[in-house]
Amino acid sequence: MTLIKSISGIRGTIGGKADEGLNPLDIVKFTAAYATWNTATVKGKEKKIVVGRDARISGEMVNHVVIGTLLGMGFDVVNIGLASTPTTEIAVCMENASGGLILTASHNPKQWNALKLLNEKGEFLTATDGEEVLRIAASGEFSFVEVDQLGKLSENFTYTQQHIDSVLKLDLVDVDAIKKANFKVAIDCVNSVGGITLPPLLEALGVQQIEKLYCEPNGHFPHNPEPLPEHLTEISSLIKTKKTDVGFVVDPDVDRLAIINEDGSMFGEEYTLVAVADYVLQHTPGNTASNLSSTRALRDITEKYGCTYTASAVGEVNVVTAMKTTNCVIGGEGNGGVIYPTSHYGRDALVGIALFLTHLAKSGKKCSELRASYPPYFISKNKIELTPQIDVDGILAVIKGSYKQYKINDIDGVKIDFPQGWVHLRKSNTEPIIRIYSEAPTQEQADGFAIAVIEEIKRIAGI
Repeated sequence: MTLIKSISGIRGTIGGKADEGLNPLDIVKFTAAYATWNTATVKGKEKKIVVGRDARISGEMVNHVVIGTLLGMGFDVVNIGLASTPTTEIAVCMENASGGLILTASHNPKQWNALKLLNEKGEFLTATDGEEVLRIAASGEFSFVEVDQLGKLSENFTYTQQHIDSVLKLDLVDVDAIKKANFKVAIDCVNSVGGITLPPLLEALGVQQIEKLYCEPNGHFPHNPEPLPEHLTEISSLIKTKKTDVGFVVDPDVDRLAIINEDGSMFGEEYTLVAVADYVLQHTPGNTASNLSSTRALRDITEKYGCTYTASAVGEVNVVTAMKTTNCVIGGEGNGGVIYPTSHYGRDALVGIALFLTHLAKSGKKCSELRASYPPYFISKNKIELTPQIDVDGILAVIKGSYKQYKINDIDGVKIDFPQGWVHLRKSNTEPIIRIYSEAPTQEQADGFAIAVIEEIKRIAGI
């Protein structure tokens, strides 16, 4: 059994003893801690929390425990039921609530679930706020209300449609252009909430031909739910068999978007944001941001329009902070996460699909041709496991010194920018691992960068 407590939320496998897995006792503890933090921090709002969940098997159990705990802490609860992460984020703002809880373990397998914590803006908690929630949980500094102060429960299952309606109202979403293109689209929703979100979105966008794969929201994931190429062979074959124009794949909570070309080849999750940013920048030039481990292609596209790109530390909250600081018009993460501030500050596959289809329709190109129009980069993702006794920070410091002749960014680990690519080294917060991501114009070069740094780490660590 596993329980991982971090500033971004609490995730774990279902079952086990207290503090060993995500069981009801732990769910109560962390929910109560979040409620205590919310009461102390969020001012000028009524005590109201929005709760939404993905379709995983444990969702109903976790939902009941979370709602009961919030009611016991004196909060009114708006249960929006099965809903994507971005839908829940939007609902917090529409409800004028003091916060939100999303019950989803994102791309983790079915035995996992998690509590994702939102502030009154429908955005993830900052590192400082997240640490405070964990401190409260560890200390047990929370108290339940007496009977006359218990919260009230209401339900509102209309937010998926309201989310779709808000996407259709975006100025850069051109429904007429999409209708005219007469696209045939394939989707894989991994039997989670994408199955109740993507079909009505596509229909509202004027897509009349939809090939559906795994759209039953029952939580039985038919394959590894992370939308990586090795997990998408079935939809790739479907696209070629059914001759669709494009394929869309989302993770269980629909905040990541992978695109597949009309020939079954991968558009590349790194290029989801690049393509959407290209379209946005054509019409509304401005700054962009992504995390340090995302493709250099976004920087190239941004500079093509005479605008400025900023790299943030890894993590959605860090990207959002960078976007606000530099007044970005578009940003996100290289895992298929599109953040479009005109809609809201959260990764949103619905917004990504609508903007991408508009871009594809107006380009007059096939999906593969559009992909080929962007700077070609290849990413190599590796990790090296170390013993707990090894000083990971010390290793990173030595690496930084070894490559000091190159541009170094150390806001999150060490990123080395070479003329032809980069290498980013980050230590894990939960285990003695260094993650090593590298990128270059060819896969061989990217792998070569990674191999060279891995050998250097082994030499320094004496392994």
